[in-house]
Amino acid sequence: MELFPEDNSEALGSQVSAVMNGTCELRHAPAGLVLQPAWRLALRRRDLLCSPHLLAVLALAAHLLFSAPFLALDVLGARWAAARRYRISEVLSEAECLRRWFRCLGRVLLKYLTVILPATALLQRLRSPALPAAAPSCARALLEVLSCLLVFDALFFAWHVLLHRVSWLFVWVHLQHHHNRETFALVAQDSSAVELLSLQVLAVSSATLVGCHPLSEVLFHLLNIWLAVEDHSGYDLPWGVHRILPCFGGAPFHLAHHQRYRGNYAPYFRHWDWLFRTYLTEEPRDTAGA
Repeated sequence: MELFPEDNSEALGSQVSAVMNGTCELRHAPAGLVLQPAWRLALRRRDLLCSPHLLAVLALAAHLLFSAPFLALDVLGARWAAARRYRISEVLSEAECLRRWFRCLGRVLLKYLTVILPATALLQRLRSPALPAAAPSCARALLEVLSCLLVFDALFFAWHVLLHRVSWLFVWVHLQHHHNRETFALVAQDSSAVELLSLQVLAVSSATLVGCHPLSEVLFHLLNIWLAVEDHSGYDLPWGVHRILPCFGGAPFHLAHHQRYRGNYAPYFRHWDWLFRTYLTEEPRDTAGA
């Protein structure tokens, strides 16, 4: 019995040549080769992907997970000066810090259980997104996530300016978020139920306008949550996104907004505030040594 039939020798030679030339080259690979295994695994749980509660549960779970390292830094900072080296917001004692975090967590959980979960379930039932068999290519996923971020940034900027310029909107929708003059990671979700719902709608609308693949949309939502946590963390870390990509505002940018109740309205990028002259150049006070 022939181990390598003659009619397959040419194909086998091509495969060997590809291996010899480097298996890391993906330019000739199918478009979704890199992300396809993860997407195929996700498709096995279509019931989960199509769950009307997925968006709200993902947002809450990811927010708590991403906030955990900053809680650890806050607790350590009360005892250890090195842990608060990059702290730009107020430094509290360990007891005060934990009290503030758990009070905020209680408010967030109450809103999610009573309003956000049922409302987003209705929103998801109205959408009914399709689930294609093929995953997007890495290039397409990256482009779609970046496009979603840019669209969301523009929509959020317009909505945020409106919340500050229309007095009744500020009082009834946005004021609760500004009760936190000093920011910490959980503050990103410490808003009125109406504002939390509006941000969910803006995020979903951004993905819909871009027309992105469901996997790209999930990646966008996760990145969106991480950036929101980082912006509200109260830490100007050297590996923060705004340090790597100066076009992002970051935690100092957003803390200035919380401390002055105006300006720096965009959530992530700086360009809208530059264009509309709402950019705050003043840095928030340095409390690292407090």
